[in-house]
Amino acid sequence: MHLLRPLLRASSLNLILLATALAVMTSRAVHAEALLVVEADTGKVLQADNATMPWYPASVTKIMTAYVTLKAVKEGRLSLDTLLTVSPVAASQSPSKMGFPPGTQVTVDNALKMMMVKSANDMAVVLAEGVGGSVDGFSAIMNQTALRLGMTQTSYVNPNGLPADGQITSARDLAMLARAVIRDLPEYEYFMQIPSIRYGRRVTQNFNKLIGRYPGADGFKTGFICASGYNLVASATRNGKRLIAVVLGASSGQARAVRAAQLLERGFGNGLGWLKPALGTVDNLVPVDATPPNLRDEMCNGKRKRPATDEDPDIVASNGNTSTGETAVNFFTAGLQHHPVKPADLLAAAAEPSEPVPVYTGPTKTGPALIAAVAADAEKQTPPKRGKKSTIAAKKPDAAAPKAEATAKPAAKPAAVRHATAKPEAAAKPAATAERKPAASAERKPAASADKKPAAKPVAVGDKPAPKPAKPNAAAKPKGENKPAG
Repeated sequence: MHLLRPLLRASSLNLILLATALAVMTSRAVHAEALLVVEADTGKVLQADNATMPWYPASVTKIMTAYVTLKAVKEGRLSLDTLLTVSPVAASQSPSKMGFPPGTQVTVDNALKMMMVKSANDMAVVLAEGVGGSVDGFSAIMNQTALRLGMTQTSYVNPNGLPADGQITSARDLAMLARAVIRDLPEYEYFMQIPSIRYGRRVTQNFNKLIGRYPGADGFKTGFICASGYNLVASATRNGKRLIAVVLGASSGQARAVRAAQLLERGFGNGLGWLKPALGTVDNLVPVDATPPNLRDEMCNGKRKRPATDEDPDIVASNGNTSTGETAVNFFTAGLQHHPVKPADLLAAAAEPSEPVPVYTGPTKTGPALIAAVAADAEKQTPPKRGKKSTIAAKKPDAAAPKAEATAKPAAKPAAVRHATAKPEAAAKPAATAERKPAASAERKPAASADKKPAAKPVAVGDKPAPKPAKPNAAAKPKGENKPAG
């Protein structure tokens, strides 16, 4: 018996170590990424990892917002030219947003473009109120639509994906939603694949880095909040075959794009995916009854060099040269002709050059009227002319004119572009600048200064500096600057 005791102790220790290892593995599995790739037409699952784990959707919520809105357009309940008004509720949304003041009017068409490319939270609310009457009314329609589509793991509380109790989905449900967009709204799919938009002088690249880089990429949407990590629903078509990839919980904007490209490559046959057993169709995947993993500590723990945001610094680095770089064009063309291409290398290149789609406020415009509207928006974003320097005009964005947006700083080099339509390639610099700063800092200054400087109106409206910047209230501390990054 004495001889057996050491063996029993050793066995007990081994069991403890095994149990600990299993617990660690289980914990990692719960907090791992959720990955899924399916065939768009058949719904056949090619790869699934944590695909039915509940997850916080973040801004991929806006795919459903676009779907519900475009279904209303298709059914004739409103049109793309319908004018909607920015309400105080819409204007109060956290960044990323366009930052239009209450009362501003925007068409459904422009609001959709701003929402899908810029991921503008205020435009999502504008659309929600325009279609459903209110955020709550629209959320109810979103939930009814989710049930109709078989998205049994999804519930919506708002139209933009900002943090809210009960806003939940899964990779499985998001793939089903993407399939519904492709099946039900083929004539409106272009809203999901716009490479960039231009508002006045400011160019914003699509946060989905596969657009213009991964050969055949043709949709959908990114998302990020601290709790969810970096999310992406992406699609691509090759040789007549279309795939949908879903990545939830990636560590950065670059990582989610690379992961999605890897999934697509395997799905197209470059990763020996045919060796895996059949996984059935996406709607037959069995949901997991669990609480969504909360990745806040990993994503927003203060150890990052920059605050985590969907306007990921990686996007700025790779989109910085989007004008006419021959290297980018050749690389992209090479990617089309010689597969497979390493996803990380492909996504490190500049996007295929393209003309930004102009967006603007007010009624639908075409031809000279559109050119004039874009030029007028660009002029609004131009800092006042410098004669005798006014310290207020030189240092602060216009406090009294919300029209100026949060773009006074990004537009710091107006000489390069007098009008947004004259030299589209020159607009790439403001794009890089605008994207480089997290939306939280880009949007908050006008709001803060508006609170503290009601007396600054005369300086803001014209080009002439104030004759005496006697009482700029420069010492007043801004209020309400710390808005959430998500």
